[in-house]
Amino acid sequence: MSIKKSVTEWRAILSPAQFKVLREKGTERAFSGEYNDHFAKEGTYNCAGCEAPLYKATSKFHSHCGWPSFFEALPGAITLRPDDSLFMKRTEIVCTNCGGHLGHLFENEGYKNPTNERHCINSISLKFQDS
Repeated sequence: MSIKKSVTEWRAILSPAQFKVLREKGTERAFSGEYNDHFAKEGTYNCAGCEAPLYKATSKFHSHCGWPSFFEALPGAITLRPDDSLFMKRTEIVCTNCGGHLGHLFENEGYKNPTNERHCINSISLKFQDS
């Protein structure tokens, strides 16, 4: 993790909703996020906390789950962590650069993409940048 900020510093740069998701591992409501139905031919989805590039626009796909879904991240952009919260085993996805919570990884769900993975990401954790 490259960026280290205090809680006060994070609160100063993030909206309350962004802070809840990125720093407290919250989840936005399904189908409510800005990037759920956002598709672009080019560009990157960056971390809303530190602006580190996370996903290419070309790795986004329609999963109809209510959150933006990607099949692969940019090399080194994300870190995977075991998540045993909510009485289930999941894999949390965090931004490698700032440690911000992005969402969860789901595998082998039958989506027809190159990795058979679904990176289920909160829109509020992202910021799209055209290329």
